[in-house]
Amino acid sequence: MITIKTAEEIEKLREGGRKLAAILDILKKEAMPGVTALSLDKLAEKLILEVEGHPAFKGYKGSRDQSPFPGTVCISVNDEVVHSPPSNRKLKNGDIVGLDIGMKYKNLFTDMAETIGIGEISDSDNKLIKVTKEALDLAISIVHQGVKTGDIGEAVQNFIEANSFGVVRRLVGHGVGYQVHEDPQIPNWGRSGEGTTLKENMVIAIEPMVTEGNYELYLAEDGWTWKTKDGSRSAHFEHTIVVTKNGAEVLTRE
Repeated sequence: MITIKTAEEIEKLREGGRKLAAILDILKKEAMPGVTALSLDKLAEKLILEVEGHPAFKGYKGSRDQSPFPGTVCISVNDEVVHSPPSNRKLKNGDIVGLDIGMKYKNLFTDMAETIGIGEISDSDNKLIKVTKEALDLAISIVHQGVKTGDIGEAVQNFIEANSFGVVRRLVGHGVGYQVHEDPQIPNWGRSGEGTTLKENMVIAIEPMVTEGNYELYLAEDGWTWKTKDGSRSAHFEHTIVVTKNGAEVLTRE
């Protein structure tokens, strides 16, 4: 069921989103060669609790037979597209790392993600990260009341494929606010004029997931981590936004 948020709820989401963006900014600065994913996760939980929030992902179950997610942040490295649980592995120079974080604040959820380079990264990795971020910016720029999800998907797909990258199809953006994941789905591919029509005060998370090679994925043995089948690297950016009459407001921004 698609929900419309009230002005009071949007203000709470705005407040929570600003706090979440500040927390992610701290994590990005701490992510460097030799740092473990688990230490970043522990820092994230500490920071969320300090602002009187609650980690949105910790304990989350996507399906009945899935084990609860063990961490606060999904920390996905290189060929891991999304949802990788934090572990004791150390980040290395040349890695690219997706940091995906959500927070429940005043009983409402926000969600965001960014991919960063660790130390010195290659020109091709820099381009992958840049194009993925630009794809998210493009998607946000065309959102307004009356736009269909297919309009967003076609624009994102065309832009990514014009840059010779792959568009992930197994995973999509989504509504957010009362829950971590709500309707509608927001695919990063599609046809203009098709899909769900966006309405004023809908809150959605748009999140392009882009691969350097083929877009086909597989689910790792941990039951959470989605990886590229061909071992190519991937990038992921996400913002929580609210649909307005004439555009969109990014809620997960300082």
